[in-house]
Amino acid sequence: MTRKPGTVVLSGLEFHGRHGVFEEEERFGARFVVDAHLEWDFSDLADHIDRTVNYAAVYDSVRHEVTEKRYKLIEMLAERIAERILSEHPRLERVTVRVHKPHAPIAGIFRDVYAEVTREQGQTGP
Repeated sequence: MTRKPGTVVLSGLEFHGRHGVFEEEERFGARFVVDAHLEWDFSDLADHIDRTVNYAAVYDSVRHEVTEKRYKLIEMLAERIAERILSEHPRLERVTVRVHKPHAPIAGIFRDVYAEVTREQGQTGP
């Protein structure tokens, strides 16, 4: 019997970042919201933080990518976050990262723009 992995979701992580193709986006920055779906096998899991994926550490990794680095595309930001989380947490089987840019420079009325990427352990690139 194949077990499906368990999932922990970090939802609505909000940061100020300077991502985008326009000079004003670099100068002023904007709010970015990140969701990270972390999947790994919960079976045989001991009730101790050292035996699982520390989602506080995942939060710090996401924060660093959004606030300390600069990407022109939110697609690239999502990719880099996914790569970093997987490399830092080998227990993870799969991660899905969604980067929202609710104030994207679009001439029109919209609720949100986001890029989403799913990557698996051992997978490199798109």
